[in-house]
Amino acid sequence: MKLNSLLASAFFVVGATVAHADNINVATNIANPPFEFQDGAGTLMGFEVDLLNLVGEKLGKTVEFQEMPFQSLFAAVQSSRSDIAIGSITITPKRLEAVSFTQPFYDANQCLTVASASGIKGVEGLEGKALAVITGTTGEMWANENEGKLKIGSVNRYDGNQDPMLDIATGRIDGLVHDCPIDAYYIKDKPQFAIVATIPTQEQFGLMLPKDSPLLEQVDGIITDLKKDGKLAELHKKWFGIDAAADSSTITVQPIPGR
Repeated sequence: MKLNSLLASAFFVVGATVAHADNINVATNIANPPFEFQDGAGTLMGFEVDLLNLVGEKLGKTVEFQEMPFQSLFAAVQSSRSDIAIGSITITPKRLEAVSFTQPFYDANQCLTVASASGIKGVEGLEGKALAVITGTTGEMWANENEGKLKIGSVNRYDGNQDPMLDIATGRIDGLVHDCPIDAYYIKDKPQFAIVATIPTQEQFGLMLPKDSPLLEQVDGIITDLKKDGKLAELHKKWFGIDAAADSSTITVQPIPGR
């Protein structure tokens, strides 16, 4: 490695350390409404964006969002390039081996979305069909487990949910298995799409941090406070248009997973 490359690397490390003291670097999934997305003016917004801004406010730190595809979130956190990652990330035992999560704050299942005129009525209708999933998600895990049993024609992997929706509309793809709240939000004013099946995966989303991050207890404590004072319930109503269920993880305080 050349000397100037070494100096540049050293500068990056020092700069990152200084920035870490005052900022929270958040790896952010892209095109994931209503959890995180850009409006027409390019402003980042969404349920988890609002949540992270509240966390930053409580910690007295500036939140800096770095947008990337879903599958890149894990490397960003595991390498500690990012302090936190958001992207409607499901808490799983396997992921807890490599990263830490705050307590869950949202409950979800997977849904099958198709073209309204497709004739597909449920997951049994996927035989011989082209199915879309988002790389690294629970939907991809479900497809891998059920591809043979349901005789799915092909499993096609994408970085975000907008491209597969466009491909469903043009007939290149027959369906998408993905998080129910995200796809319900996307199709609410698009009658050409329909959700035809709910797959009960009983997922819970949390904020993902590096394994045993020193920020974990602080951030989790703030989520507890936001549940107790009703702020998290207000965000749920704002972004999903309905009240969170009284027994949901949006309302109830829960332990840090794996503790």
